[in-house]
Amino acid sequence: MEKFGKSQSVKRVEDLRFLTGAGRYVDDIAPAEALRAVFVRAQVAHGTITGIDVSDALAMPGVAGVITGADMQAAGVVMDMAGVQVKNRDGSRGAHTSRPILALDRVRHVGEPIAIVLADTLNNARDAAEAVIVDIDEQPAHMALAVGGEPLHDSAPENLAFDYGLGDADAVAAAIAGAAHVVTVAVPDNRVIVNAMEPRGTYAAWSDGKLHVAINGQGVWGPKADFKKHFGLDDDQIRVTNPDTGGGFGMKGMRYPEPLACAHAARVLGRPVRWMSERTEAMLTDNAGRDLTTTATLAFDADNRIVAYHLDTVANMGAYNSQFAQAIQTDLFSKVLMGTYDVQTAFMRTRGIYTNTTPVDAYRGAGRPEAIFVLERTMDEAARQLGVDPWELRRANFIRPDQFPYTTVSGVTYDVGDFAAVLAAAKDSADTSGFAARKAASAAKGLLRGQGICYYIESILGDPSETTAVEFRADGRVDIYVGTQSNGQGHETVFAQFLADHTGIPADRICVVQGDSDLIPQGGGTGGSRSVTVQNTATLATVEAMIPAFAAYLADKEGVEPAGVTFDDERFRIPGSNLSPTVLEVADMARADGRDDLLRHSQRITLDNRSFPNGCHVAEIEIDPETGESHVDRYTVVDDFGNLINPMLVEGQIHGGVAQGLGQALMERTVFDADGQLLTASFMDYAMPRASEMPAIGFSTRPTPSLYNPMGMKGCGEAGTVGALAAVTNAALDALWDSGVRHVEMPLTPHRVWGWLRDARSRDAA
Repeated sequence: MEKFGKSQSVKRVEDLRFLTGAGRYVDDIAPAEALRAVFVRAQVAHGTITGIDVSDALAMPGVAGVITGADMQAAGVVMDMAGVQVKNRDGSRGAHTSRPILALDRVRHVGEPIAIVLADTLNNARDAAEAVIVDIDEQPAHMALAVGGEPLHDSAPENLAFDYGLGDADAVAAAIAGAAHVVTVAVPDNRVIVNAMEPRGTYAAWSDGKLHVAINGQGVWGPKADFKKHFGLDDDQIRVTNPDTGGGFGMKGMRYPEPLACAHAARVLGRPVRWMSERTEAMLTDNAGRDLTTTATLAFDADNRIVAYHLDTVANMGAYNSQFAQAIQTDLFSKVLMGTYDVQTAFMRTRGIYTNTTPVDAYRGAGRPEAIFVLERTMDEAARQLGVDPWELRRANFIRPDQFPYTTVSGVTYDVGDFAAVLAAAKDSADTSGFAARKAASAAKGLLRGQGICYYIESILGDPSETTAVEFRADGRVDIYVGTQSNGQGHETVFAQFLADHTGIPADRICVVQGDSDLIPQGGGTGGSRSVTVQNTATLATVEAMIPAFAAYLADKEGVEPAGVTFDDERFRIPGSNLSPTVLEVADMARADGRDDLLRHSQRITLDNRSFPNGCHVAEIEIDPETGESHVDRYTVVDDFGNLINPMLVEGQIHGGVAQGLGQALMERTVFDADGQLLTASFMDYAMPRASEMPAIGFSTRPTPSLYNPMGMKGCGEAGTVGALAAVTNAALDALWDSGVRHVEMPLTPHRVWGWLRDARSRDAA
């Protein structure tokens, strides 16, 4: 245990190697002799392939091979990468659309892989890829977020991916009809590109019939299952590893064609194959986030209590039904349909539409932002239309502490919470009493100032099961094997710290082992804010099995009753003995006695329920009405994450999440033209938040420990973004309201803000 007790702010141990250039990423560990892969990609958004000529490419210097989809299919590779299908409102399944590893007869988005070129150097592979001739009979692109138009798939009439509904539509309609106040708001949620610091990459090699693939993903067991399916391999014929990874954000947890194509090429050519995406290539082919529009209706009684909530969402599914796309778009809303508010009458309808864009089934580390963003934007506009205090409107509709456990309209049961207390703490921390003076000071400079709030709730998602193994090495170090995968969150620090806290093993003698399917037989990977909660619950169970085993061994060795041997998180105490060994000392004793069975301990757990992080974000924004430029001047967060393991890492996660939210709210916008060409395919055209856009962030927590796991944790990885989107947008509307602007949309670019102000002035003049 650390000097000052458990749950301390311990600095990240992995940062030393990251900041000194000693990280080991996929491109660092790929074999030097590996062939370099470059993909020939579709230059048009939609069309029929009429011919592929690879002869010139094969004749170029250093080229080892060119492989097409037809080649892979002829070799017996299972080509279909289609994803899950949700149930439609009529009970049928959503559309099944076949997504080939390499395009076979048709392309459906710019950047879709058509062939893979392998050469001895990257430049030779690039040159050869340019020499591949692909003839495509171009067809019209379908880019509208609406049914109809040019069909993309025979199995998806009208380009409708699914039509999902949840709730009681008739009850909601009746409640809206009888309500004292009804507010309807259309809320677009702009498409964002993930832009992880490290783009996707992989290398693949075969040895004695066994495939080894290294990926920079969010876990190794999903990809392993894919390789089994596509190549017809057994478990012992596949090893997937995941080295250091520079950002995941949900995007890298998804299925992609490139590792499969590289693995096939490595088998055919008998040499390792490596591929690393370039930035524009990533922007074209990585799963994107958001890209949906929701019309939300809130109905209130005469006391401004919510009586019904209706959502109608149209979501862009991209070109294919890719992996979890349908489930994500429906699950986003159903898990937190009514947020923190006490209402039992709600209905949501979500339709997925296929368009000639890359698949959209990642959400850039933002938890379930769509539902909360829509709800909190609607609540804010409702407060303005009703003429009530937005703080009070939320407080009056909160689920009260005495109502927990509370089952929402979607059937999810929240275990615990004190939303009003968190709201009050945020109001105090944000110095709302001083806002009027700050607004007056801004006005004196010719600037408009607004304040916006968002009260969010999310749920940790992903696999509720996880395994931890602890192994004592002969050199006095300890390995902890985990089923999650760090993408930069600080797992090596927090998992070692947690084990140290509960065993007394010095953290600097604990090595976190992750991302190797040969060493770790099961794991749920990282995503949905699950890692620390689920993994540490497994670690706690492992410690709870290990300590009694060591105690029984000591009792037998010292001739005392096992019940008499105690452990105080640092040392064992044995009655009638001066011996008080540490866990490491007991492991050494067991090794000397030949008790190898005591040198490795493992437990697998399954959480019965999810936990529900929640909190309040408060943003203050200044807007220059002459230019439309917006600047977030103050930002305050009060969260309820339950009990914290490492508060410093939690705050860092919040800072990163808020930066993502500010990026989407203020500047990020993915733009395609009518032909499906991506116009924002470089950092010259796609704006990302920089340090100058970031305010200082005030952060504190007011925990109500979760009842759904033994540590009382709730997860935190995605919370920053969930709150930031609505808080910043609501602040902008507040700043612009007195100038006649009645609705705003993300991103709040200077040109758009200036245009809203111009239009408001024109209306006033008319």
